[in-house]
Amino acid sequence: MKTLFDKWNRINLVSRIVVGIIIGIALALVVPETVSGISILGTLFVGALKAVAPILVFILVINALSSHVSGKATNMKTVIVLYAISTFLAGFVAVIVSFIFPTALTLKTGAQEIAPPSGVMEVLQSLLFNIVTNPVSAIMNANYLGILAWAVLLGIALKVSSDSTKTVLANLSDAVTKIVQWIISLAPIGIMGIVFDIVSTTGLSALQEYGRLIVILVATMFFIALVINPLIVFIVTRRNPYPLVLTCLKESGITAFFTRSSAANIPVNMALAEKLKLDKDTYAISIPLGATINMAGAAVTISVLTMATAHTLGIEVDIFTAVILMALAAVSAAGASGVPGGSLLLIPLACSLLGISDDIAMQVVAIGFIIGVVQDSCETALNSSSDIIFTAAAEYAKERKQL
Repeated sequence: MKTLFDKWNRINLVSRIVVGIIIGIALALVVPETVSGISILGTLFVGALKAVAPILVFILVINALSSHVSGKATNMKTVIVLYAISTFLAGFVAVIVSFIFPTALTLKTGAQEIAPPSGVMEVLQSLLFNIVTNPVSAIMNANYLGILAWAVLLGIALKVSSDSTKTVLANLSDAVTKIVQWIISLAPIGIMGIVFDIVSTTGLSALQEYGRLIVILVATMFFIALVINPLIVFIVTRRNPYPLVLTCLKESGITAFFTRSSAANIPVNMALAEKLKLDKDTYAISIPLGATINMAGAAVTISVLTMATAHTLGIEVDIFTAVILMALAAVSAAGASGVPGGSLLLIPLACSLLGISDDIAMQVVAIGFIIGVVQDSCETALNSSSDIIFTAAAEYAKERKQL
């Protein structure tokens, strides 16, 4: 058994995940009731990732900053600029696509019990309160803005600590990283459970009515992932971007697609950053920060669904107004990122700026939840893989300047 287990672990992780996906689909189609308990494997896997992620971020950031050598530059400014540019361009492309392929929605009732932000100020206020929250509460609730704020402060304060204290922090960082590696090695089994649950319970029948909308959303996100992001990477690095982009999509995007959680994918991105030999001082901060503010996928979702609503109601929107709405909603999305269906809950905010009532907007949110099995999966895959792509691109750009 040990020999078999060792051979299994020697197989590439992505290949093992593909095997897990195939087995999950087969079981869901052939014997869904007989092995219904298999779906718990997916719940446990996502739960384990979400459980370890806040501690991982907290410890890694403190260790990285406390051991940081003064005068050593990081790439955080470049990373943040890349995050902002990619989010804006994603929304801009989504607006253009919405003009080229206008989509009408079949509005239904539903989702009225969900409370969206009442305005931009509420979102920004929530953002600020998340930053100054109690550190224990931040870790318990996976509030990454609060976790980052406290970790940065403690890391800076501990720069003057003794070498023994820094050694303890380094050992803690290594230990948590090892736990993450153990959890990630279980990804094929966890994703098998997730796929089984989706196929056996949700199916795809609910998505047929919104086929055109799904195609537009997914095609736009693919265009961002395979054209816009590589173009940005090429501009800043002056090298072929596709080896990096495809690696990140394969090793980060696939797990993010099935877990549908940027927070749960933080450990995966951290492990990939280490594999790519990136600067730990940068990626320890940029990866969790990206999970909160790097919202290219959200910008696509908000823009396409808001423009589809306007088209359905016969509201004329000029392209400049649409871009302004997209940019405002995408920026605000950082404040709602910790809320289930975060990007969908920004749709009423965007719609309100076009004079569309909450009753209509919440029906659009309900449609978003119906197609969420595809929309949210693709959105998370784009968002999360972009975090590691731009973290690596910033480091490669720095290396190019030093040559």
